[in-house]
Amino acid sequence: MGSINLRKSMYWRLSLSFLFVLLLLAVAYIIIATFASNKYYNETTQRLNADVADYLIKESPPFKDGKVDKESLGVIMHSMMAVNPGIEVYLISPDGEILSFVVLDKKVKLSRVDIAPIKDFISQKGEKYVLGDDPRHPGGETIFSATEVYQDGQFLGYVYIVLASEKYENVSALMANSYWLRLGLNSFLLTLVAAFSIGLVLLWLLTRNLRVIIQTVKQFEEGNLKARIPVKGKRGGELTNLSHTFNSMADTIVNNIDELKQVDQLRRELIANVSHDLRNPLAIIQGYIETLLMKSESLSKEDSEKYMKIIHQSSEKLTRLVAELFELSKLEARQVKLKKEPFFIQELIGDACLKHKLTSANKNIEIQSAIEDGLPMVYGDIAMIDRVIQNLLDNAIKYTPQNGKVILRVNKNNEAVEVKVDNTGEGIPEKDLPNVFNRYYKVDKEKEGIEGTGLGLAIVKNILEVHDSNISVKSVPNELTSFYFNLQAYSA
Repeated sequence: MGSINLRKSMYWRLSLSFLFVLLLLAVAYIIIATFASNKYYNETTQRLNADVADYLIKESPPFKDGKVDKESLGVIMHSMMAVNPGIEVYLISPDGEILSFVVLDKKVKLSRVDIAPIKDFISQKGEKYVLGDDPRHPGGETIFSATEVYQDGQFLGYVYIVLASEKYENVSALMANSYWLRLGLNSFLLTLVAAFSIGLVLLWLLTRNLRVIIQTVKQFEEGNLKARIPVKGKRGGELTNLSHTFNSMADTIVNNIDELKQVDQLRRELIANVSHDLRNPLAIIQGYIETLLMKSESLSKEDSEKYMKIIHQSSEKLTRLVAELFELSKLEARQVKLKKEPFFIQELIGDACLKHKLTSANKNIEIQSAIEDGLPMVYGDIAMIDRVIQNLLDNAIKYTPQNGKVILRVNKNNEAVEVKVDNTGEGIPEKDLPNVFNRYYKVDKEKEGIEGTGLGLAIVKNILEVHDSNISVKSVPNELTSFYFNLQAYSA
């Protein structure tokens, strides 16, 4: 059991519970067996002695001249003592009054008995198990034999013979106690011990897998993230399902930890990139301001204007970077409110090409557009979709080499309009494709001439998500890279 406290282990708790159940079953068995045995004996005794009352009145009629015959009762008394001292004889009037009786100890407490059971017994001729009133115990019931008494055709009453006298019950109770004591000592205790021993072995076997599960979970808790519960078969009982569930949960936790580590690494890279991008314009601004302050009298007007222009460019770059960070944070928190309206996407494509004409000319990059005729209007926030196209063009021009080409394609795609931005160049390594839209990721971190924080594509991804769309990327090394997305066509 390892470090598990045996007294607190499930095995011993189950064992004690099993013993408790066995004891309850033992008590229930004794009670049920005693009741069944008594009922069986009583029913058998009543069936065997059903005709006793008939024999009795034939041998010694209890009435003479319509009255109780004391002499006949004396004969009955002696006959009863000789044959069966365990019975009691009562003479009952037609309405249930006890007229006389032959009882050894004279402890009769009732003056009348219920006639209904007697009539039922007689009508069934003793074939039915019937209990009648016990004159010695008010409210009690007992087995009996009974018959009707007639004299000269006149119904005088009943002979009511109790087959289980008080003496019989006392002796029976003593014998029963002795019997159950012998049974408990000789057989029942042996059966109980055997059942409990077998139960302990079975419980040990049944909880073996549970102990393995507990030990594995303990190892995982202590830091062994490779600990898994061995499972035989795909699916089975509850413990097998529990093992599968734990293993799946452990795999998920390990994957989440790996992802958190990756995210933390990317976060560190973002901080480093942002810090670098912030530090560069700040350092330029600070350096040129200090130069202007220290050499304001010696600087020419042309140099002063040149320095001020550099300061202005650096401040714009700094402002743009901070704005992108705030914009991305709002998009990721879904704190933006869309102003959707129908518009023609080809107009945004034309504007984007004009805006980037100068930038592309500096690298001798050709920008082309291929727009399908008869395109429907799309529905969305114009400013945000324009931002998507601008960012994709910026990104394409940034990674397209000198004398390269950028192509903007717009086509109808079922009930949507597909926008695709292609550019020639080295392409994106396959290992980087899953991460290009991550806000913490930046391709070609060390490539000379590539500036930026890697936020542009993250902004694109989030803008399209709030428009219920997705951005995808394909790249063929040293040939072509394509970014594409769909916008739902507008229907009035």
